[in-house]
Amino acid sequence: MTGIWRTIRDYILWSYERGTIQYDVMVTLILLFLFLSPYWIDFKDKPVQRNPHRMEVVVVSDAQGGLIFRVDAAAVQAKQDDEVRAGLLRIIAPISGAVDINKIEAERDKSGHVLSYKVWVHKGQ
Repeated sequence: MTGIWRTIRDYILWSYERGTIQYDVMVTLILLFLFLSPYWIDFKDKPVQRNPHRMEVVVVSDAQGGLIFRVDAAAVQAKQDDEVRAGLLRIIAPISGAVDINKIEAERDKSGHVLSYKVWVHKGQ
């Protein structure tokens, strides 16, 4: 009976040399645990379902070296022109850095509701 306890103690203390059959058994047991335990144990480690971007922004470069941003209208809640410009700049600045807005064009559906804004910008000095 002492031989069994000695073997268990040696497995727990990891006292076998590399290349022995006992070492291979320990490594195999560890690998089996790593690969098979998720099937039987619920670790509750699923990724969180979230949308990191609340709005859609598409960036395209133009022929003059500037950028054209297409920003979803739902991202801008303002109605006045200067408030719309400030809202668009607040959305665009984290993406591209300091920029100056050259032109803003509202893209509308058939009933006249604004769907998105097309914004021409260039890097500020």
